[in-house]
Amino acid sequence: MGASGSFSQQAGELYAPDGEIIPLISAENVLRELQTGSIERGIFPIENSNGGIVIEAVHAMAKYNFTIEKMFELDVHHMLLVKPGVRASHIEAVSSHDQALKQCRMYLKRMWGEADIVPYPDTAKAAEDLASGILPDTTAVIAPRKCAELYGLEILEESIQDLKYNYTTFIVAAKGGIK
Repeated sequence: MGASGSFSQQAGELYAPDGEIIPLISAENVLRELQTGSIERGIFPIENSNGGIVIEAVHAMAKYNFTIEKMFELDVHHMLLVKPGVRASHIEAVSSHDQALKQCRMYLKRMWGEADIVPYPDTAKAAEDLASGILPDTTAVIAPRKCAELYGLEILEESIQDLKYNYTTFIVAAKGGIK
């Protein structure tokens, strides 16, 4: 789950350091590709210590048969990313996945109360789309540190999540389950 640079990619690299990572953006896509046999394992987030259940993952899990091979946690730190040269005073909107927005809600309220808060399908996809010009330059995105490097963005603020310890639980899914 997630575009290149996502926390799901980091979880995949942690779980299978020699494995091939295929960014599939959503839990629905991961479980569908697992069912068709085009991937051997799928990794996606199910819950965050601050943001709660990842609703889209729960909906996808209800539609597919699979086996949970493993569950593990990843310490998640969110960065506020902007296009190079963009200053805080230029920001009109902050965009990210709903889970990231939940994990940073008090920060957003305190620091960006006047900005439009815009949910996006994926944190890393928001970073990619900001870098490519799909999102306007007046948008900041909440995404992993890796996205700054990967997409040529600047970190405006680091570790903006509301809780110092911000753990996300990931599921490693394998084909199987009740027929």
